[in-house]
Amino acid sequence: MLPNPSLSPLAPATAAAWLATCVAKAGANVRRLAARPGAAAWAGDGDYFAAGDGFFEIGNWTSSFCTGMALLAYQHTGDATLLEPLGQLREVYRAKVTTHRRETMHDLGFLYSLYSVGLYRLAGDARDRATALQAAEVLAGRFRPEGGFIQAWGPMDEADTDYAGLAIIDCLMNLPLLWWASRETGDVRLAEIAHRHADTTRARFVRPDQSVCHAYRFHPWADRPVGPDNYCGYDVESQWARGTAWAIYGFALAYRHTGATAYLETARRLARAFCAQLDDEGVPPWDFRLPAGQPRLRDSSAAAIAVCGIDEICAHAHEPELAARADALLSRLGAPDYFNADPGCPGLLRQAEVGESFDPATRHVVPRSVYASWGDYFFMEALARRVQVRDVFW
Repeated sequence: MLPNPSLSPLAPATAAAWLATCVAKAGANVRRLAARPGAAAWAGDGDYFAAGDGFFEIGNWTSSFCTGMALLAYQHTGDATLLEPLGQLREVYRAKVTTHRRETMHDLGFLYSLYSVGLYRLAGDARDRATALQAAEVLAGRFRPEGGFIQAWGPMDEADTDYAGLAIIDCLMNLPLLWWASRETGDVRLAEIAHRHADTTRARFVRPDQSVCHAYRFHPWADRPVGPDNYCGYDVESQWARGTAWAIYGFALAYRHTGATAYLETARRLARAFCAQLDDEGVPPWDFRLPAGQPRLRDSSAAAIAVCGIDEICAHAHEPELAARADALLSRLGAPDYFNADPGCPGLLRQAEVGESFDPATRHVVPRSVYASWGDYFFMEALARRVQVRDVFW
């Protein structure tokens, strides 16, 4: 049995009020993004637009959490004025996977599911479909057939970099772009790439105790696994909370797209293990296996992602205890120490975790507590699922 949730179920009126705050911020934020496209990733004070991180920078995986929130807002309200700033971004999104395609990495699923795919579904513009299909092709080009995985970072024609042969747990969330593109075009190759990467992730990343590693390294030119690695958790053997949340949601989505029960069962086991490790505070620490004496910074973004993953599980399986735990987590995120409803602050959720520094020798990460646009997006998605959901675009 899972621990009983410490909070009451989220009242529908409360969810609707919180969603209204998200809608208002989403509209303001997407207009700022359209005026000056950038990464809109994270900020200590919640102003994602003050930093100069460029849209075309190779590390940008986050712009579409802003557009995804605007799509949810449009879906919820029908406010057609939201389509104007979204449309203004078409050319930069097209250019990122054409002119700038070498300056990309595996997170094209995050970027294009929550922009081009979602916008095409809601507005039907063929230009968005074409851009999303191009993004899927670029993502498919990162597949290493010898090892059955999508390489996360680094040029695919370079074997002597630290990123050669590296896959990370986050990539499960990029696979829906490939499954969508396969259905749109009839190209089974794209679905097979997604399927093989998901299978490799189940085999290599998920430990017997239902924890996951952040990264796994393979020999770049051969089907020869090297072993687990880390760039985001406390260390190689720890359990990064957000990585576990990515795995919960990613495997649940893999089941939705394929019907393969192994993915759903993996998601269920991971979700139960995640919830069993939550303490009385409610929101997980940024890593579940911190040594004694390490600050237990919380990660609101991991909680929000896990809620969405559990919601997806519960759409396919009877899991009343998990559903109650997801409601409790979402209720906790709405408390004032996490949820910032101030319209003057672009960010929504305080106390998300990012890595402030990384030691390549020890593989240790030192965390920092910030607002993060991905946490905001998944918080809004979880609320939208409860209030009025038609499509979450994955």
